[in-house]
Amino acid sequence: MTVQGMSGEKALAGLRVLDLTQVMAGPFCAMQLCDMGADVIKVEPPEGDSTRRMSGAVGSDSHSFNAVNRGKRGIVLDLKSPMGREACLRLARRADVIIENFRPGVMRRLGLDYATLAPGSPGLIYASISGYGQTGPDAAKGGFDLVAQGVTGLMSVTGEPGGRPVKVGVPIADLGAALFATSAILAALLFRARTGRGQFVDTSLLDAGVALSVWESAEYFRGAGVPGPMGSAHRMSAPYQMVRCADGDITLAAANDRLFARLCDVLGHPEWRTDVRYADDTSRVKHRDELARDIEAVTMRQARAYWIALFDHHGLPCGPINTYAQVFDDPQVRARGLVVETEHPRLGRIRSLGAPVKMSVTPPIAGRPAPLLGEHTREVLSELGYGEATIAAIVSNT
Repeated sequence: MTVQGMSGEKALAGLRVLDLTQVMAGPFCAMQLCDMGADVIKVEPPEGDSTRRMSGAVGSDSHSFNAVNRGKRGIVLDLKSPMGREACLRLARRADVIIENFRPGVMRRLGLDYATLAPGSPGLIYASISGYGQTGPDAAKGGFDLVAQGVTGLMSVTGEPGGRPVKVGVPIADLGAALFATSAILAALLFRARTGRGQFVDTSLLDAGVALSVWESAEYFRGAGVPGPMGSAHRMSAPYQMVRCADGDITLAAANDRLFARLCDVLGHPEWRTDVRYADDTSRVKHRDELARDIEAVTMRQARAYWIALFDHHGLPCGPINTYAQVFDDPQVRARGLVVETEHPRLGRIRSLGAPVKMSVTPPIAGRPAPLLGEHTREVLSELGYGEATIAAIVSNT
């Protein structure tokens, strides 16, 4: 087996990706391909991707932009101008994969849609990530993670019972759509390798939000009513939630009969194993609140560190509830390479997230900065065959 990071090979080496996206879902999707070795060319409007101007920005650069655009080559084109559109069309004709996240219809008006490009590029894989998808009565609406979380029911099951709906802490609809699109693009590449045929990939924040409702849909479809918020608890298993200790909270996941029996013994209550309320998972879920009170009557007697050490010793899944400061100082997080340091020409030495997968022969490469605004415009236009005078004219138009 090749030692990770030593081979120098890249899984997607030679793959050309045209990234026509902004903000979160599209850029995050394209970045996954970039980490795997694809040459990703990000096209920005003259004012740049709006994440360049998010909180903490330094001129036209920000940590937010860097977080979802690392390793790409960046160019600026004004797609509203004939010269900008023509340059983008040249890029599109050379691309293996195109990713865009405009509202449905925008790319068609620009002459850069799949239907226009596919006849001349039969192997093209074209991915559209939108708010609501390319079809249906809401297709023309814009897409925002917060709105998608509300529409797809995610907010209705997040938070404490009886409380107001709460957004999931991370932009889960955006990130989910990005990852679904990435997996579909990779599947399409495999299909193309067998058949030579490209295809159109259509996903959305709506699709992702609904698709992630795995347990909630199962509960609703089996006729158990409309799912609601459950705090930290699991709707299909108990005990699987946050529990209180003398000095704060920990998580506890004794999520099957074997683990629950072990928990009963560790907490000094073997009689719970034969209590009809706790006899199996169905019963424990039905009496979840009573069970939580019984468990916390014991765990409140000792500090968190005591219970984590004891539960770990007995093989009971548990853990602290970390802040992000604690997360990024965690020895395990660091050992997994989930924090990388990068030298950025304007932001200086910055920390960012590392790749979340490890590959023995073709490891992802996460430690590269995002491009400066228009950093590679001349380089890429030259590769397209433009002369210096034309390049100067295109640049001056932006």
